[in-house]
Amino acid sequence: MEDNMELNQAGFDAIAQKLKQLYPKQDGIFYRSIIPYMLGGNDPLDGVEIWKSETGVPHWHYVTYGYSELYEKECEDPAVSGYGFEMTFRLKCGKEEQPPVWPVNLLQNLARYVFSSGNVFGVGHYIDGNGPIALETDTKLTALGFCMDEELREMDTPNGHVIFLQAIGITSDEMEAFMCWDGKKFLEEMSKYSPFGITDLFRSSYMDNPNFYEAWKQGMEQDGSSTGFLYLDEVGAPLDKGRAYLRLGAGHDQILNRMLRARVGKGRNLYLQGTEDVVQFLPGEPHISMGDGVLSLTMPKEILEEICYVLTSHTGTYPLSDYPLTIELVPTRIVDQDGNVLRTIE
Repeated sequence: MEDNMELNQAGFDAIAQKLKQLYPKQDGIFYRSIIPYMLGGNDPLDGVEIWKSETGVPHWHYVTYGYSELYEKECEDPAVSGYGFEMTFRLKCGKEEQPPVWPVNLLQNLARYVFSSGNVFGVGHYIDGNGPIALETDTKLTALGFCMDEELREMDTPNGHVIFLQAIGITSDEMEAFMCWDGKKFLEEMSKYSPFGITDLFRSSYMDNPNFYEAWKQGMEQDGSSTGFLYLDEVGAPLDKGRAYLRLGAGHDQILNRMLRARVGKGRNLYLQGTEDVVQFLPGEPHISMGDGVLSLTMPKEILEEICYVLTSHTGTYPLSDYPLTIELVPTRIVDQDGNVLRTIE
């Protein structure tokens, strides 16, 4: 098996050659998976190669091998190699002489998600890390956005086309703002302050920058949101005798308010997924229905505005005036990893 791989690694060699062209005066550091995934190993990627870049500010450039077809062609689509991408990550250099290893683990974790779920990432997508992207560091970056790697971009290999998709560290409030606008445009705006999408673990949120915030606000109001799905754990949505009852955690009011305006307010649907219940918000004439376990709330602009107004309230029960919907806002408890309540939002 190993001999066959050595004899036919055209996809692998194509990526290696492209990287050598970008960094002709150095040798990359390659972290190879000890046990191949196909033989029961835990790491889906064959490996991650790391290069030292002086582009923009000095940083480490991590590039994966394994989302695309590195060896034999197996995917039925001849135009696309494997999942159609490899992933990159750029980390601002500190005082270290050798590249940190944690981004290698981060990239392998992302690959585990893709390989196990079949869900692929693309330009303008995001993923919530539910915690610091670098464990045991004092960073505000808890999520990732994805854009095209500005230098590597895309290429054709003997096994099909591959794009180089770059993961960029973002803060929790940036992720919420990202969701409420067009993800691709959000990252393009962010690139004005972080050229080449270099992740700086110790930066503050760009939402605190007045110029960035104003550009985001204008873009959201003009374009609406490209994200049609929102997950919140505290969601209840029964329908009883023609009246719907929507239960929400009070701590999620701001993001849902923004998403409703950026989606339904722009004539688009929004799916709200809870741990058990699903709600679909739609623009149109007033109507409420339940089908296949999904509560559908169709509403004109005036009802949307009333819902958004209610979402700014404190905990309590709020029946809408001219629409058969009652909204209940319940306390949201913020807990640590051990389940201890840190604070309660009411």
